[in-house]
Amino acid sequence: MSKLVILNQGMTGRTFELAIERTTVGRVDDNTLQIADGSVSSHHAEILLRGSDILIRDIGSTNGTFIDNEKITEMVLHPGQILRFGQVELKIDDGRPVSASASAPAPAPAPAPTTVRTAASPPPKKSGEGTMVMPRGVSLEQLEQGGARTPGFDTKGGGFSKKTNKINKYFIIGGVIVGVIIVVLLIIALMSANSGPHT
Repeated sequence: MSKLVILNQGMTGRTFELAIERTTVGRVDDNTLQIADGSVSSHHAEILLRGSDILIRDIGSTNGTFIDNEKITEMVLHPGQILRFGQVELKIDDGRPVSASASAPAPAPAPAPTTVRTAASPPPKKSGEGTMVMPRGVSLEQLEQGGARTPGFDTKGGGFSKKTNKINKYFIIGGVIVGVIIVVLLIIALMSANSGPHT
């Protein structure tokens, strides 16, 4: 029985057995093979067993499906070839030691931890949020700079500050003064009514 082995750093050696005719691949937990990585679409691709062939079919993913760095819509995966969903690389377990591809550059680290869940695993507590478009060949420096703020955006350097509004202060002070005047007038009116002529 064929197995797919993940090659990404931190996940090297994790496998998924291709035991059914149609395996769906994607980031959300309703897929047969869940890869919770921001570069993988919610419903990314499907793997079809056709006799001894393993057919890979992209189903409209954002970041694409690749075999040996060639973008594909549908293609047979052979032992020794590198399969990539977004930035997550895999290969068929053919008995050789698992290592990252020598011909392809090392993939850029994913922005969020990547996990794989099979249909039998319990669902994760929080599924991935949106699909992140990750162009191939992004360097670590570019990823680190990607989260930096644009210069000049934050003039005080401390995040957002509360803006004071003088008009609101004046409105509140004016309201308090009017309220006090009304109370004083009511007291005077009540005192005059009580101290009026008694017969």
